[in-house]
Amino acid sequence: MAEVWIDAEHRRLFKLQNIFEDMQAVQGEVVRAGNGRETLRFELKKRGFFLKRHSGIGWAEIIRDLLQGRKPILGARNEWQALQRLEILNISSLKPIAFGERGWNPASRQSFLVTEELKDTVSLEEVVKTWREREDFVMVKRAIIRQLAELARRMHHNGMNHRDFYICHIHVSQQWLDEPNEKPELFVIDLHRAQIRQEVPQRWLVKDIGSLLYSSLDTGITVTDLFRFMQLYQGRSLRDTLKADREFWEQVQQRAEWLTSRTPREFPAD
Repeated sequence: MAEVWIDAEHRRLFKLQNIFEDMQAVQGEVVRAGNGRETLRFELKKRGFFLKRHSGIGWAEIIRDLLQGRKPILGARNEWQALQRLEILNISSLKPIAFGERGWNPASRQSFLVTEELKDTVSLEEVVKTWREREDFVMVKRAIIRQLAELARRMHHNGMNHRDFYICHIHVSQQWLDEPNEKPELFVIDLHRAQIRQEVPQRWLVKDIGSLLYSSLDTGITVTDLFRFMQLYQGRSLRDTLKADREFWEQVQQRAEWLTSRTPREFPAD
């Protein structure tokens, strides 16, 4: 049993015959390696790509995830589907080029995903390291917060959560940083663990927004910035969201505090 998909514009770059063997033979710079999966960067016809190869996670991890109430991530299909959903939602991300999956045994199923390399973008984790040195710091900060709240709202309200929603997994175009305006283009990456449902349970919303808050601490954001994000994310006035969504925001703060207890960061005053 095998399934292969190749983007129409890039079919000339890959051959369907023996594609799994060809993907296994690809060599490049390994950027991440874990249990049953490997991510590497390679070049083809002077263009950069990322290849994620999955060889199966084994029954032990599958059983562990099930016992902990989590759906096991068996291969590249999960991220491929997440990228397709983001495209439908008009949220920028990596462009998928090729996907393949084979094998009936979920513990040893093989799969791969090829995406185009993002060009001329910078992760928000890098941006916040120096953005306080900019003369237009306040404008840049507010524009990014506004767009980040809109991105999170659109994703969550359409049944998708990230599970690793930290600012290091959100990029902004370098062109916008050079000539900023009110609406930066943000790119969401690292969707290996993303989940898609009809509606996202609140505990997963809390985890996403709590992770985002944690990774944004000690970056120059203020309480006013947090209030602005809360309003935009919930689509309510500050008074209404503090009243109607109070429990949610308390849980978000608790999540961020728990993450901070593991790797300390500084909360804004008040």
